[in-house]
Amino acid sequence: MKFVDEATIMVEAGKGGDGCLSFRREKYIPRGGPDGGDGGDGGSVWLEVDPGLNTLIDFRYKRRFRARNGQPGMGRERSGKSADDLVVRVPAGTSVYDTETGELIGDLVGETTRLKVAQGGFHGIGNARFKSSINRAPRQTTPGSAGEARELRLELKLLADVGLLGLPNAGKSTLIRAVSAARPKVADYPFTTLVPNLGVVRLGTEQSFVIADIPGIIEGAAEGAGLGLRFLKHLERTRLLLHLIDVSGFDPERDPLSDFATISSELEHHDPALAARPRWLVLNKIDAAPAAAVEAIAAQLDDAGWSGPLYRISAATGAGCEALMWDIFNWLHEEREADDDDSDA
Repeated sequence: MKFVDEATIMVEAGKGGDGCLSFRREKYIPRGGPDGGDGGDGGSVWLEVDPGLNTLIDFRYKRRFRARNGQPGMGRERSGKSADDLVVRVPAGTSVYDTETGELIGDLVGETTRLKVAQGGFHGIGNARFKSSINRAPRQTTPGSAGEARELRLELKLLADVGLLGLPNAGKSTLIRAVSAARPKVADYPFTTLVPNLGVVRLGTEQSFVIADIPGIIEGAAEGAGLGLRFLKHLERTRLLLHLIDVSGFDPERDPLSDFATISSELEHHDPALAARPRWLVLNKIDAAPAAAVEAIAAQLDDAGWSGPLYRISAATGAGCEALMWDIFNWLHEEREADDDDSDA
């Protein structure tokens, strides 16, 4: 399935039914009086999370969503039927923006989250509601109000606990294949990953977390170079960033220290809050480099000011991967417990 993470749609709620102008007319009942009923309410438009969806591709083929109108009122004080609401299914992690104002209307992240994006029109009032002791034959009615209509921009940001980032060919896809059931394309040339991939890392029956792999970042990504900003946004919901650095030395033009500086700079330019998120460095492809060279790179990173966690792994052989995944799981578990304590306080 093609991965689509942005779409523009038009939503239109239903119009309320008009009130009815009617008088009771039955044999032997002269001057029966007003009996026009109220109209029904128009249907509203809701967006609702569907756990079975993971892309916005359906909105490439259908862009307009319109709820039904309410029925008009009828004689004998019969009210018109209100229209059913229209529910549009979207994947979890969808942000909804009003295209006219740029306002963020809502963030659909929970499995059963719903968001009303267009309010249905209010029903009109029939003439039976206007009768009084001094107005026994009212001819007043009110029409149903129009439903709300607006253009929306949908933006999908993946929901994952951990996000992988690094330059092309750093080994991100190989790592996610090694630790989960995800099967992204792996090849010996840059930009083999063209769309984000999600994988579930299962360490036990109740020990798991979600990891996201995005296309490789190059210098200037925050300004749109390469696949750029479009996929950097998928890291914004993650708790932890795993920054992979290739230490194999296969590419003589690649320097691990420069690679580290490039990614750090692009994160800062894209979103300072994202750059400040917890990040662990992972020196990958240690199977293809002498141990002394790997330790030299680690020392250079330390001299450059890196003081966070630093791991040495080989995604191709699996060396160090299990220990890294367990450390991530334990860290995430502690973070969630801390969040629960803060919410209870």
